[in-house]
Amino acid sequence: MKKLAVVSGASKGIGKAVVEKLASEGFDVAVCSRSISNLEALKIEFESKYTSNIHIFVADVSKKDEIQNFGKFILGLNLPVHVLVNNAGLFLPGKILEEAEDTLETLINTNVYSAYYLSRILVPVMETLDSAHVFNICSIASLMAYPQSGSYSISKFALLGFSKSLRQELLNTNVKVTSIMPGATLTDSWAGVDLPAERFMESKDVADIIWASYNLSKSAVVEEIVLRPLKGDI
Repeated sequence: MKKLAVVSGASKGIGKAVVEKLASEGFDVAVCSRSISNLEALKIEFESKYTSNIHIFVADVSKKDEIQNFGKFILGLNLPVHVLVNNAGLFLPGKILEEAEDTLETLINTNVYSAYYLSRILVPVMETLDSAHVFNICSIASLMAYPQSGSYSISKFALLGFSKSLRQELLNTNVKVTSIMPGATLTDSWAGVDLPAERFMESKDVADIIWASYNLSKSAVVEEIVLRPLKGDI
C-alpha cells in the first residue's frame, strides 16, 4: 500500500512544489484548493509525470466545515497518512489600526484554524503508524513583525505557537512536528513587485527542505527551520 501525503492549499506556489516533490518520491498525495480548475490541472500534470495518484478536493480552508470535510475525505481514502503539510495560507498587507474590520478574522481562519482543524482529524490516525511527520508552513513573520504585516504577522505567530504546542503533545509518539519559516519566496503573493527573480527563494527550496527533514532517522527531528533569500529579507 502506498503512503499518503496531505497538502493543504496545494494548487500553486509552495504547496504545488511540495506536491510535486512528494509525488516524485512515490507518495500518493491528497490536496485541496478553492479552484477546481487548478486542482484538475495539477492532477493531470503530476499523474502524467509520476506513478502517484493525486486526490483532489475543493475546499475553502477558511471555513471550518469545509476543512473538516477535506479531513473526512482523506480518511475515506483508507491510506496511511505519513505526511501532513499544513500549507494553506493567505497574505493581506496592512496596518493593524488601518486594515479592514474583518482582516484578522480572515487571516486567523485561513492561516491558523485550517491547520488546527485538519490536524485534529488526521494526527490521531498518524499516531497509529510507525512514523509520521507534520509540517506547518509558518513564515519569517512568525518570528518578527514587519511593516504592513499587521494581522498577517499575528496569524503566523499563532501558527508557530500551534506548531510548538503540537510538538510538545506528540513528544511520546512517533509523529514528528516541524515548523518551517520561509522568507520571501517567488509566488503569486509577490506578483507585481519590481524585483529580480534571483532576489527570492524558489518554492522548490521549501519542498526540498521538507523532503530532507522527512528523511532523517526515526530518532531525530528538526523542530524549526528558517529559510531566507541569500541576500536577506525583502
